[in-house]
Amino acid sequence: MISLFVALALTAAPVTEPALGDPSIKPHYPTLPVITDNEHLFDQFGGKPGLTALIDDAMNRWLVNPRTRPFFEHADQARIKDLLVKQFCVVLHGPCTYDGRTMAESHRGLNIREGNFYALVEELQIAMNKRGIPFSAQNRLVAALAPMHRDIIAK
Repeated sequence: MISLFVALALTAAPVTEPALGDPSIKPHYPTLPVITDNEHLFDQFGGKPGLTALIDDAMNRWLVNPRTRPFFEHADQARIKDLLVKQFCVVLHGPCTYDGRTMAESHRGLNIREGNFYALVEELQIAMNKRGIPFSAQNRLVAALAPMHRDIIAK
């Protein structure tokens, strides 16, 4: 099953939009889905250090995949990774605060297509499997983040 939450990583800003790390951007502090029925889910991902390692590995994969590289190679990768760790942490009921833009704001104008999105998801799944994250935990995260898909894919 292809996970739908990887596209959250596609937060690089297009030329016509302000850069992701632009300090003039005031975040809207979007409401993120939070998995509340299993507080140990965060631990299954290795806590914040585990999420950081996961996103580091995923970013390395996205940078070499020709279907995802264009969205990351000229972006502020450190900022994207930081935001993804925070976002996943919040969703997994961890002790974090997400201070980034909404998914719609982050992905506006990037022209992300289904093929790009699914390539990104596949690379994240490989990274999660490599880290030994239980498949059931992966699925719980995916289910919580899946509704954001509509805000990421170009219409």
